[in-house]
Amino acid sequence: MSIDTVRPRAAPEKPGQEAFPRLLPAIWALLVFNTLGSQGGQLLITLPRTVVQVVTMGAIVAAFGLALITNPRVRIRPSAFLFLLTLLLAASIAGSARLEAGYGSLFRCFRLTLFVATLWLISPWMDHAIRFVRLHLRALIVVLVPVAVGLFISPGNALPASNDGRLSGTLWPMTAPQVGAYSAVVAGLVVLLWVNRHTDGRSVAFIAGPAFAMLLLSHTRTALLGLVAGLLVAGLSLFLTSVRARKIFTLCAGAVALAAIPLGPLVQTWLLRGQDDEALSNLTGRTKVWDALLQEPRSWFEQVFGTGLSNKSFNGLPIDSGWLAVYHEQGYLGIVLVGLFLLTLVIVALSRPPSPARAYAIFLITYCLVASYTEVGVGDASPYLLHLFVAAALLSAPRAAPQRTVVE
Repeated sequence: MSIDTVRPRAAPEKPGQEAFPRLLPAIWALLVFNTLGSQGGQLLITLPRTVVQVVTMGAIVAAFGLALITNPRVRIRPSAFLFLLTLLLAASIAGSARLEAGYGSLFRCFRLTLFVATLWLISPWMDHAIRFVRLHLRALIVVLVPVAVGLFISPGNALPASNDGRLSGTLWPMTAPQVGAYSAVVAGLVVLLWVNRHTDGRSVAFIAGPAFAMLLLSHTRTALLGLVAGLLVAGLSLFLTSVRARKIFTLCAGAVALAAIPLGPLVQTWLLRGQDDEALSNLTGRTKVWDALLQEPRSWFEQVFGTGLSNKSFNGLPIDSGWLAVYHEQGYLGIVLVGLFLLTLVIVALSRPPSPARAYAIFLITYCLVASYTEVGVGDASPYLLHLFVAAALLSAPRAAPQRTVVE
């Protein structure tokens, strides 16, 4: 496998480009670790939630400290994504100041402040876009390794009957949707790296393959849909300029068409997940929470700024929608800001000439857009904001010349 050693051919480093800091991999790993959450799964060794929260909070403090050591002069690179994210932080602080969500909202604002500040501090190295992709992949793979080890050691705990046999974390608390989300991004990025010759076939077999298997075991429909949509849109962005991409995606389309009839019942069973028509129609109870949240009376201040950062729940039930969570916590102002930074990334991606970097960015943006419908995180420190930061880095790197179609 060569994810760690491969060098991009489409976007070589510019002469005189600032060296990539040695501490940046550690900073990025700590950022990812901070977003893991603190609940989920039947653990082999019980970890008090308070301990998990202290450890993850310590990770963001350590990431910020290392970022200051790396960038002591506090140099920053202009970024529309980070600017809008900073405005979202300000809106979060304004909504949380009234303490409607309790003192925990101020704690979450402090965490988001360190998160955004750390991203600003590492922004001068956004030119090293493909390196950020590799850093992100390595960190996500490390997150998935304990899940795989837990599945090997204790399949009963990793696939608990109480959770319909969905794969979750047993060595570190991770819910099935989290496992599915990380697995989908790893599988999608590795496949795209292989399509663009930025890694070899062994990486697909030994990284993307197990990641896809973990996605299927997690029974996370949103992650699967995000993976398929992301690969489809990213593949189309390469289709007209890369003979290799055309061949691979044409063969995949043919294979899917041939397998559709014999595997159709199996796919349908997996998608239904043993649920009846009522459960499917209300998205496993999500729409009931959404309706109650939207019908809740709110003052003008709550409508504009929200009720402050919380644990992404309403009346004790998970919101399970990125957009409604933002509306609840950061109000209409938060919705506008999140929409603006997503729209900015989409517009910039469309304006760039076809290239591997643009394809990776499109995959990450598409995945986050799809996942935001039933997953929270686009308005707070989360893996989704890290995905989007990597996408912003890929799109802010020096423009590569358009690829030419070459007969292979």
